[in-house]
Amino acid sequence: MSRRYFGTDGVRGRVGQVPMTPDFALKLGWAAGRVLGKAPGARVLIGKDTRRSGYMFESALEAGFAAAGVETDLLGPIPTPGVAYLTRALRCQAGVVISASHNPHHDNGVKFFGADGGKLSDAIELEIESLLDEPLICASPEQLGRALRIDDAAGRYIEFCKSSFPIQQTLSGVKIVIDCANGAAYKTAPAVFAELGAEIFVIGDKPDGFNINRGCGSTHLELLQKTVVEQRAHIGVALDGDADRCLLVTQDGREVDGDEILFIIARQRLQAGVLQGPVVGTQMSNLGLEQAILALGIGFERAKVGDRYVLELLKSTGGTIGGETSGHLLCLDRTSTGDGTVTALQILAAMAESGMTLAELTKGMTKFPQVLINLKVQGAAKPLLEHPAVRTEVVSVEQELGSRGRVLLRASGTEPLIRVMVEADEPALTQRMAERIADRLRQIAQ
Repeated sequence: MSRRYFGTDGVRGRVGQVPMTPDFALKLGWAAGRVLGKAPGARVLIGKDTRRSGYMFESALEAGFAAAGVETDLLGPIPTPGVAYLTRALRCQAGVVISASHNPHHDNGVKFFGADGGKLSDAIELEIESLLDEPLICASPEQLGRALRIDDAAGRYIEFCKSSFPIQQTLSGVKIVIDCANGAAYKTAPAVFAELGAEIFVIGDKPDGFNINRGCGSTHLELLQKTVVEQRAHIGVALDGDADRCLLVTQDGREVDGDEILFIIARQRLQAGVLQGPVVGTQMSNLGLEQAILALGIGFERAKVGDRYVLELLKSTGGTIGGETSGHLLCLDRTSTGDGTVTALQILAAMAESGMTLAELTKGMTKFPQVLINLKVQGAAKPLLEHPAVRTEVVSVEQELGSRGRVLLRASGTEPLIRVMVEADEPALTQRMAERIADRLRQIAQ
């Protein structure tokens, strides 16, 4: 069965348009409650980021779960990984996050975690979807669920993050600029780094319901790069709206992406003798990462784009470290899902252990020039991707590149986009080939 509403990261869309409407959210809460809350006394957690629409969806989901007879604990604004952690820690049947991650405020979404703090399987998501066509049958008055609020949720999560940093180390003497993207980590991330001893300078920590990810965070590094240099900081940390991603900035303002972060963490784990299994990247991971990992004598595997697929491959291969170029990293030896704050702490620990700067830690990996072009599409992307003229163009480019590079064409799992990625050993060639494929797509789409 194909999924109608669930994408690679839950249900997502523009607020006020199906599926992100209050009536759909109510039905989704009820359906999820029926599937995930079968045990007597079942409880679920609901957390959210800082979007204005989060209030509306929180109320609708709460009503749906109550109608299904499921108890609900409301966490308020908290990072996505905080919901995953608290779902495990509080022994709940499921966790729910209201967020559209790195998207603008006019989008929102709903994603779920199981009792283990991991993403739901395809089978469970399909079971939830199957109930969305059924009539909503309310539990009896005696069996309706209630909603309570957990006031110390953020504090519990802060302590969890700190526990992922070596107990014998502190961040004393380290100056960090933190960009919270006006999102879910605007209180938690500064507290974590400050309580570990760092001197912090915080930006993107004044959410108003509409400025999440706007000109800040991991999708807009310019402000962080400028601020790191101005503040003479040792490192800059950029989170996204729900704080499951992390990108970094060096002392001189250079971006350090998810591939480089993955390389640093994998090498640190190898040197510590605790690395398990292969490192897992994605189809979008830079060829330079693969070559650097293999040069360390570590296995490297590529998953489909999406952290759920990275997680599946890690579990099937026995690995613990994986992630995406976007900064969505998985350190399964520390937590069950992507966590931007925990990721940053792993890099800071590597800096402390080695006495090296962030820029010095990236040495040993040389990135291939990579061009990514995002094309907005109207309607389904699949017909465009499968069009004979597009396929012919891709084959032609691949033949010209040969062993010098590679091509990846895919539909975004979270936005109405087709992503054209070309990687080669020469910048001008890379740009030219990417534009060639993008131009062919534009011609076909007209």
